[in-house]
Amino acid sequence: MQTPADGPAHTSSDSAEPTAADRHPYPSHWEADVVLRDGGTARIRPITAADADRLVSFFEQVSDESKYYRFFAPYPRLSAKDVHRFTHHDHVDRVGLAATVGGEFIATVRFDRIDAQGRPASAPADEAEVAFLVQDAHQGRGVASALLEHIAAVARERGIRRFAAEVLPANTKMVKVFTDAGYQQQRSFEDGVVRLELDLEPTDRSLAVQRAREQRAEARSVQRLLAPGSVAVIGVGRSPDGVGRGVLRNVLGAGFTGRLYAVNSALPEGATDIDGVPAHRSVRDIAEPVDLAVVAVPAERVPQAVADCGEHGVQGLVVISAGYAESGPEGRERQRELVRQARSYGMRIIGPNAFGVINTSPETRLNASLAPELPPAGRLGLFTQSGAIGIALLSRLHRRGSGLWGLSTCVSTGNRADVSGNDVLQYWYDDPDTDVALMYLESIGNPRKFTRLARRTAAVKPLVVVQGARHSGIAPTGHASAATRLPHATVSALLRQAGVVRVDTVTELVDAGLLLAGQPLPAGPRVAILGNSESLGLLTYDACVAEGLRPLPPLDLTTAASPDDFRTALAAALADEGSDAVVVTVIPSLGESTRQGEDKSLAAALRAAAASCPTKPVTVVHVELGGLAEALSAAASTGPRAAAIVDRADQSDQVDRGAAVDQADHADQADQAGSGHPEDTTHPTAPTPQADPPPHHRIPAYPAAERAVRALAEAVKYAQWRRDIAEPGKVPEYDDIDEQGAGELIERLLAKADDVRGVTLDADDAHDLLARYGIGVRRALPAPDADTAVRAAREAGYPVALKTTAPHLRHRPDLGGVRLDLADEEQLRRAYRELTHTLGRPAELRPVVQAMVARGVDTVVRAGHDPVAGAVLSFGLAGAASELLGDTAHRLIPVTDREAGNLVRSIRTAPLLFGWRGSAPVDTPALEELLMRLSRLVDDHPEVVTVSLEPVVVAQEGLSVLSASVRLAPPPARDDLGPRTLPAY
Repeated sequence: MQTPADGPAHTSSDSAEPTAADRHPYPSHWEADVVLRDGGTARIRPITAADADRLVSFFEQVSDESKYYRFFAPYPRLSAKDVHRFTHHDHVDRVGLAATVGGEFIATVRFDRIDAQGRPASAPADEAEVAFLVQDAHQGRGVASALLEHIAAVARERGIRRFAAEVLPANTKMVKVFTDAGYQQQRSFEDGVVRLELDLEPTDRSLAVQRAREQRAEARSVQRLLAPGSVAVIGVGRSPDGVGRGVLRNVLGAGFTGRLYAVNSALPEGATDIDGVPAHRSVRDIAEPVDLAVVAVPAERVPQAVADCGEHGVQGLVVISAGYAESGPEGRERQRELVRQARSYGMRIIGPNAFGVINTSPETRLNASLAPELPPAGRLGLFTQSGAIGIALLSRLHRRGSGLWGLSTCVSTGNRADVSGNDVLQYWYDDPDTDVALMYLESIGNPRKFTRLARRTAAVKPLVVVQGARHSGIAPTGHASAATRLPHATVSALLRQAGVVRVDTVTELVDAGLLLAGQPLPAGPRVAILGNSESLGLLTYDACVAEGLRPLPPLDLTTAASPDDFRTALAAALADEGSDAVVVTVIPSLGESTRQGEDKSLAAALRAAAASCPTKPVTVVHVELGGLAEALSAAASTGPRAAAIVDRADQSDQVDRGAAVDQADHADQADQAGSGHPEDTTHPTAPTPQADPPPHHRIPAYPAAERAVRALAEAVKYAQWRRDIAEPGKVPEYDDIDEQGAGELIERLLAKADDVRGVTLDADDAHDLLARYGIGVRRALPAPDADTAVRAAREAGYPVALKTTAPHLRHRPDLGGVRLDLADEEQLRRAYRELTHTLGRPAELRPVVQAMVARGVDTVVRAGHDPVAGAVLSFGLAGAASELLGDTAHRLIPVTDREAGNLVRSIRTAPLLFGWRGSAPVDTPALEELLMRLSRLVDDHPEVVTVSLEPVVVAQEGLSVLSASVRLAPPPARDDLGPRTLPAY
């Protein structure tokens, strides 16, 4: 018997009457768009009484076999009673969800709360029976798996902790849906039925399963856009200068390997083609399937085009058309409607206002963009949210590498209403054609997810990111994104922790990308420098020091150095165990006629020497050396294509050019092979580049020492990050942490808060909460007058400190609001008089008395939730100087033991903690433990939205927290947890 994929499961309560009328309003927050296994989309939403006709139609399209699996008996049709039962839910004890495409049901799932005997029940019963039914045409698309994620999230929200399901043994694929979900489960076999019980509490495995499915689905959805078998360009007008006509010309000129169609609603009667491409008035008129539609019609005509595509079964859209969110509120609503309409048909969108997509793979050769020609094929992936920046990057990559550092894919999303950088990262993660990912981002719609995906991607291939609009604090028009309270430097630091190679300019993006694509990662920061100019070598040395590298003394070969001298020196530098990378500096020789020959010889010499040690990176710094750049390029190429590129490049700015060189074993043979790429005999108008040389076999050249060294420094930091994640550390467990008690305390404190938005705890409650995580805070006794201060000092024990706690004086010892080492009552009363005489009345100053602690280094530890970055732990030294310099380090929570150690050592003033200028080192292990305990508190209890420990005095042995403030609030929404969803519109 054939087993339907994602088949249905039975529930014994199907015969039960509804337990109550609808008791809750329609839960609109359960609605979600999801990406399915094949890359298409579906909408998941609660089933309502208005869905009766849809349910009947859906059931009629389900096979008899699937119905049998669902009901354990023949069930040819639904009765009126069945329809009422399956469409009327109270959204608490009885819940039904449907997956829809084009407004029609393709699958349903429902649960019924039951008691211990399996009878219908209400809360506090925490178990429910669950059952699925998936239309046969949509089985195998992962619909049931997506529905299980969403129905489980709904159940947890309603207080249900376990699912029970009964499945026929022959329904193996439905059994697999449950067993593969990753939840803890029990399985039994009784009366010919498999009974499964699932604990719905998320586990590490269930989260890993969910994210793996998310990656496969979203990667597949992007692949459908980048590697279509057929493309229709909608909006191909009569004018050769029109956008649609231009896109058609670009697709055609690139040699697209699939079927291509032109669509023009005003196509003259009897006309059958445009520019030799089959033409139609509507996508619906095309007899064959269409995978991708490129929409280039005015915004007001886009809805009809989208409807035509949806009805025809088009898989995805690239919307070039403008007039959406970038044009104002009316356009923003038009954009929302565009996304809703496309998703209702299961289509994903790049755009609107997009530059387009490019795929240089020989199997596809797609240029569905505004770029006039297909870039050379290569190993770089490019994502940009700006068409203008996309053009600039394509042009710069073209010039810098003379076509040798080409692209695998390019996606420019414009307003990124649907497909975003996160989706493209999912695709690049396991794309065998992409070795380095380059991204220009103007906003990040789902930052936590981006950080997670970036960390995973960076673990296998470099990810270089430049962010625009980073100082304005305003998202570009048309982009929906959260606003962060963190400074740009902090966001950059957090991205670096995720392995992102974070650069500041488009030029640096290209510089770093070419080095990472062409050279191996350095094993450390030691840099050998050699060249024929002492001055240029010294500039390179200084640049290395400024970037935190460890340069060796430059080797000056003098201006008389020959190519053989360069080859010998480079080979020796690479063989030296004291170096991890080499920078070669070159200035031109005099004499135009002799220079051309020497440039070619020098390129061959450098390539041969680099080939002798392929494990260390080499970069070249050249000054106005167009000839060397051409020679390096020619040395790496074998056909006329590269020569043509070099000829065109001669007309561009030589200073902004780089070069590449194949590290072939036979340099002389490669030199004699000519230049360029062989032509593709399968498409006479579109040459195919040669097969890429092995990775890390190209030497990048830069027109300035600073640029070469900065790119090398980024490679060093990235390589260190790769080594660090091999031993990531662990989040420690502490036996004295009372997680449950802390949770109960937080619940009580929030329940009695007057403000539903949250509450700042008083000192006693804050100290109580922190103590449950092993964080003790020194008591500060109020001193509203001198006599009370004296009594407080006797209780605390001399010597004491007298401090003001007024907001304008708090943590400002430079303003004189602190008196230390008061040894007796006389000193205390004198200090009290001076304080109140100088700074104001006691009621204004709010003085407190605190026992003195061992002297040490004053530090500040903070933790909090940022809407963009998530939970962040911060550390720095106390004092105005650190604040002015911004000398604070940050880590994402939860923090491992390794990260805590790095956090302490990453601030510029860290030497003060380790015995600077002969001072005694302080107890940094105690400080690291404090950081990890606070990290655990905030991670375990997201209701703890801000914590500030200031100051924390770290002594030679132990530390003292002298003041603490804690704020609680309802936990912030997490868009990186829960079931898979696309951003809502």
